[in-house]
This record gives sequence, structure tokens and C-alpha cells, in this order.
Amino acid sequence: MTPASTSAQVPFVALDRQHAEVADELREVFNRLLTTCGFILGEEVEAFESEFAEYCGTGHAVGVASGTAALQLALAAAGVGPGDEVIVPAHTFIASALGVIHAGATPVFCDVERDTGLIDPEAAAAAVTDRTAAIVAVHLYGQVCDMGRLREVADRHQLFLLEDAAQAHGATWQGKRAGSFGDAAAFSFYPSKNLGAMGDGGAVTTPNPAFAEQLVRLRNLGQRRKGEHVVLGYNERLDGLQAGILRVKLGRLDGWTERRRHNAARLLDLLGDDVRTLVEREGSQSALHLFPVRVADRDSVAEHLGRAGVASGVHYSPSVPRHEAILALGLTPDSLEIPESDAWAAEELSLPFFAEAREDELVRSASVLHDALSSRVLP
Repeated sequence: MTPASTSAQVPFVALDRQHAEVADELREVFNRLLTTCGFILGEEVEAFESEFAEYCGTGHAVGVASGTAALQLALAAAGVGPGDEVIVPAHTFIASALGVIHAGATPVFCDVERDTGLIDPEAAAAAVTDRTAAIVAVHLYGQVCDMGRLREVADRHQLFLLEDAAQAHGATWQGKRAGSFGDAAAFSFYPSKNLGAMGDGGAVTTPNPAFAEQLVRLRNLGQRRKGEHVVLGYNERLDGLQAGILRVKLGRLDGWTERRRHNAARLLDLLGDDVRTLVEREGSQSALHLFPVRVADRDSVAEHLGRAGVASGVHYSPSVPRHEAILALGLTPDSLEIPESDAWAAEELSLPFFAEAREDELVRSASVLHDALSSRVLP
């Protein structure tokens, strides 16, 4: 298959198209905030928290400033801190580990599954020590981890089970939505997420009302009420404007996810069997945050796509324990063996993928990728 003219551009994401669909509603949010001046927390945040908790099928949602803050505050609220170990998959965005580090605990990295890139429950179980306090289950690429097996591990060792659902808004496993499986779940609303703000934002969901109340205090300088600081808290509050924007988008999320599913099915058909793609497990309905493929000599393939006007991304390289910042902390033992994580880091390439992608863009992405592979860009 030969790529079309390189003058055509296929963007990795196109938030302008999404925002055009809801522009009038977004302007209404802005105008409403100009009148109410509820810029930090307030009614918009409370309304979004209620709506998002209902959407996820859990009792409570607490809005915070970012997905990383959500991870840190969830662990802090659970009492996880200095002296504790937290099991984290080695193949994920570095924020999954930074949340642990900023909470004062030590991340212990385990390997992931070959076909899904998700945390391997057996590897997680093998990483448990007498210092382990929690497991972070990262729903990478939009697919929910095997929460049944992870729950067994957590219960056996009395561990706090935290979902990192930053890429999994609306994803389901066995009919339940991401954010409703663990003791708590951390979400990110970074603009490019399936449910994205127009700035930073995050939330923690939990079925536990006392835990939610502790999060409410921790995010707002440790205040029980204004002027009463009862714990050492943080300044990690969700803005009212972002909450209002998220309320608009939450009402469209399921429709956007269906369009992602349509686009993913079309890409799978176009790519055929000669491209290694992500496996969706039985009983799982991914939110399809990204569309990863596995290719040898990934960087050369990415360069080929770029020259042909097709954007791409890498999610993620290197594996988290191989990052300079993690190595500098001495958190990567010489004996660490994470072959599947390192293979994902070397081979993963994300194709352009978003709900508003056009048919010609899907065709072009597949065509150029096939051309890269068939023309022996690879050694």
C-alpha cells in the first residue's frame, strides 16, 4: 500500500473538533462562572462530583487538581507513606510512580501482561513483602485490569487497592465501570483524556464516605471547615470552571466512546493480521484511550509516518524504573527483571486516534503504516 501525498496531515488528536461540537455549552459554563464567581471548588465542583460518582457507579467522587494529585492524595488518605512499599506496573506513565513517591512511599515495580500491557497479577503477588501496603492497578490504554485476581491478592495480604483510571473513563469489566472496583480510584482530566478538561484536573472515586471526607480535607489545606485545619493538607483543589466543562463533556462521553469503538474496529479491519495490536480481554469493554500497535524498530517506523504526514506517539518509553529520575533515587535494583515491560517500551507505537477521526484519516494511517512495514524500513 502506498501512502497518499505527504501534504495531507493526520493529527494525533484534534480537540478543536470535539470542542466545536459543544462550543455553545462551554460558553454557557464560562458565562455562568463570570456571574457566580465560583472559581475554586463551589457548586460546579459539587455537582460534577455527584454526577461523576453516579456515572462510575461508586458512592463518592472528590475533585482534585490533577491525576497525579489524585494518586498521591488517595494513598495519603489511606495512610500509606514513609516505610511502606506500593506495587506499581513497570509499564505505565511515570505519574503512576510519582504519586507513590510524593506520598512518601516506595514504588516496587512488577511486570505486565504480554498481550494487554496491564499489570500481571502473578507478578504483583510475587512482589509482595512484609512492607507492602498497596497495589496500583493501572487501566492502561483504556482497558480495565483483571480486578478479580488483583482483589484476591490485596485481600490475602490486607493491601489497599488503588485503580489508576486516568485513561479509562467509562471503561467496563464484567459490566462494572472503572473507578468502582478498588478501595479508591484516581482519574485524570488532562485535556487529551477521553473526559478532558481545558486545563488540569483530576478526581478520586471511592465507596467509603469516611475516606471521601478525608480526601476533601487533604485537598483543601487540611480544613474541616474554613479556618479549622485539622490535618496537614495540600492545595490540590479542582477549579469550578474545569468542573463545569467536565459536566458538559460527561454527558457526551458514552457517545464519544461509541465513536471510538467504531473507529477502532475500522482500523483493525484496515490493518489486518500483519500488525500486532492490543488484545481486548473477554468481558472487557475498553474506553480506547489510545490505539497502540507493536512494531520492531519502532523509532524508524515513527519517522516514516512523520515524513508521510501521519502523527504518532510512544506510550511509554523507557519503562518507569529505567527513567533517569527513578534511577537517581535508587529504586531500580540490578536484579529487576521486567521483560514484558521493556518489550512494550521498545515496540509500542500509538497511531492517531480520537472520536472525531475521519474515514480518510483512518485509511491513511493504516496505509502509511503498511507501507513502512512492507518497504523494509525495518532491518
